Amino acid sequence: MNTTPPHRLTRSSTDKYVSGISGGLGEHFGVDPTVVRVGWVFATLVTGGAALLAYAALLVVVPRDDAATEDRLPGVPA
Repeated sequence: MNTTPPHRLTRSSTDKYVSGISGGLGEHFGVDPTVVRVGWVFATLVTGGAALLAYAALLVVVPRDDAATEDRLPGVPA
């Protein structure tokens, strides 16, 4: 039985061009983030821009991988 916790989907803070969505998806699914980025472009062209709405939704819903440090107020120790 596997006792490791499931890997959460997060936005990448290191592998990003815009917001880290593609980097996080690539890491989560074990694929190159460039493939995910090309997929976003293709999906945007095919759906007439509807994929941008999905991207925006992910931007709002998916937390950053360093969110624990962002939740604190500046100057407040952990």
